[in-house]
Amino acid sequence: MATETGVDGEFEGRVNGSIFEFDPRRAVLGTAGIAGFLAMWWAASLSQPEFVLPSPIAVGETFYAEAASGEMAIAIGHSVRHWVPGAAIGTALGVAAGVVLAWSSIADDVSAPIVRTLRPVPPLALIGFAIAWFGINHAGAAFIIAVGAFWINFYAAYGGVEGVSEDLLDVARSLGVDRDVNLLRSVVVPAASPEILTGVRTGIGRCWMLVVASEIFGVPGIGRRILRASNNLQVDVVIAYILVLSLMFLVVDVAFRTVQRRVLAWR
Repeated sequence: MATETGVDGEFEGRVNGSIFEFDPRRAVLGTAGIAGFLAMWWAASLSQPEFVLPSPIAVGETFYAEAASGEMAIAIGHSVRHWVPGAAIGTALGVAAGVVLAWSSIADDVSAPIVRTLRPVPPLALIGFAIAWFGINHAGAAFIIAVGAFWINFYAAYGGVEGVSEDLLDVARSLGVDRDVNLLRSVVVPAASPEILTGVRTGIGRCWMLVVASEIFGVPGIGRRILRASNNLQVDVVIAYILVLSLMFLVVDVAFRTVQRRVLAWR
């Protein structure tokens, strides 16, 4: 059995290329950690009014009520409608721009002033542009999410391509791979894929965080539900929908990690 360390530092093993068996020790420790957190939360809630810190039981009841009423499914559906295109477009453009600019010194020099000017601008500062260009709708929210995904993937791809060994390129050229397109497709992108995929995974998590921000100007979804509940001091509803965000991210992250392991099986 071969072993390796995953991108997030955790121990992973493979048996004939598949993810290794369940680790009971880690499962027990993780369960104990969750139980300890819930116990501390419950103890803290005893000294606070419910509108300040509801108990885990109260939040669980609210979670069930929101799910049973259909409100939660509607909010998730709205958020997914701008999360998916925003994350997909931002990721694709960020990876493409990072690869091109890292590979071409001319393109890098020409775009460097623009990149350095736009990079510090937070996605929230572009809400005015989102409203003016797309309106208060899913497209405007997707624009905010795409901006956040773009920069993470841009720098991940840029760093990955920039770090490709010159010796590897020299070997490829000596074997007849001399055109830029062929080098990028056959050598550079595969060699940089660990960094690129790490950027994609990080960007996915960032996009879920931006869901709340992208809905701040009136677009319906999970974030809008959280903001409305906050204004009404419905802390139990806020926590319930924060848990929804966490669960959605967990599902997507686990699915992406499965794909990532398969793509990087050659390592």
